[in-house]
Amino acid sequence: MLIRLRHHLEHWLFDLPEAVGGKPLAWLAAPLRYVYVLLRDLGRGELGLRAMSLVYSTLFAIVPVAAVAFAVLKAFGYHRELEPVLFEFLRPLGEQGYVLTAQIMEFVENVQGSILGTLGVAILLYTVISMIQKVESALNFVWRVERPRSLTRRMTEYVVVALVGPLVAIMAMVMLARVEGSVVLARLSGTVGAESFHFAPYVLMVGLFAFVYLYMPNTRVRLRPAATGALLAGVLWAMVGALFTRIVVYSAKTMLVYAGFAVVLLFLIWLYLSWLILLLGSQLSYYLQHPEQMRAGRAELQLPGALRERIALSLMTLLGQRFVAGGSRWRVDELSERLDVPGTALNGIVDCLEARGLVLTAEDETVAPARDLAAIPLAEVLDAVREGIKDSRLPRPRAVPAADRAAREAAEGLHAGLAARTVRDLVGDATA
Repeated sequence: MLIRLRHHLEHWLFDLPEAVGGKPLAWLAAPLRYVYVLLRDLGRGELGLRAMSLVYSTLFAIVPVAAVAFAVLKAFGYHRELEPVLFEFLRPLGEQGYVLTAQIMEFVENVQGSILGTLGVAILLYTVISMIQKVESALNFVWRVERPRSLTRRMTEYVVVALVGPLVAIMAMVMLARVEGSVVLARLSGTVGAESFHFAPYVLMVGLFAFVYLYMPNTRVRLRPAATGALLAGVLWAMVGALFTRIVVYSAKTMLVYAGFAVVLLFLIWLYLSWLILLLGSQLSYYLQHPEQMRAGRAELQLPGALRERIALSLMTLLGQRFVAGGSRWRVDELSERLDVPGTALNGIVDCLEARGLVLTAEDETVAPARDLAAIPLAEVLDAVREGIKDSRLPRPRAVPAADRAAREAAEGLHAGLAARTVRDLVGDATA
């Protein structure tokens, strides 16, 4: 019943507007499609599991991350601003937010005042880098990226995030607070001498979401989808925060049951909601950049053999053209956009070609031919995707002589049809 209802709903949202035609119906269906796919992905539970994993990592990493940020900010004289920024994030917890902020800052001061030694510093940095890696892994999952950053890129780019990120965030918060507190802005908003709305934390959160969406996934994210996803996440974060604050206020009796554990429980719930909102915003950014993936979502696409062969030949042609022209090498995400093929499906084909020694994946995640184009027969390209990667776990069916003979004749016919043709010939035909 539910499956049939889902199919009807997808037909109304995706097929019907295109069949009927007309811009008004298409404009109405477009936002409803995004709402539907986000709720569908949320209901499948995979985003929730990733958010839970990030909550678990945050419990271990929050003090080391704050300690590293405190050390960086202290060098520039902004370390006093860390506590109010931390409290703004925990403001939806109400009075418990004050308590938790004070405890975290006390832990940070203990870390700063103690002599950790070489091993302690190493563990501290490992915890921070591990937390950043968890965030990258979650966003790579949203963006269907199966290849994480290389070890060299992780060491350099993670250090930049850990050291430069807190400084930029705090300086932005200070500048926003100054603009927010200016007399001119207060007069324009008519809030002089009254309780005004503080927009600085929300602007900072939108900026933080946009930075994470642009920088953390190991793929190229366009600015407009990232900004739109960040805006949605920021608005959703503000709305959920306001609702969460009211729930905390009206659940005083429940908090009495948990006594001193209440602050921990509230903190865990708020962390989970915050990470889930971040992942939802990233999911929207992905669908804005790849609208062709909205209907399929995260469903596994089993590409037919003929389609895999066609994609492999197209991929080798594009790689060969760039190689002959002397241009920059293709990235997998660029190939995915050029061929209009999901990245997960394309990664499997690239892996098969790489296992056969036909392509190479460089340190910067670019792909190039592994051999001279004239030394790569087209039949070998097709064999790579037809046979896949060798795996000892694959079944070995008992021989059926007539069927085995027919399969062998089909393979021999394929090789005979492409005899003496190489990727170089394919590139020449494409250029001509």
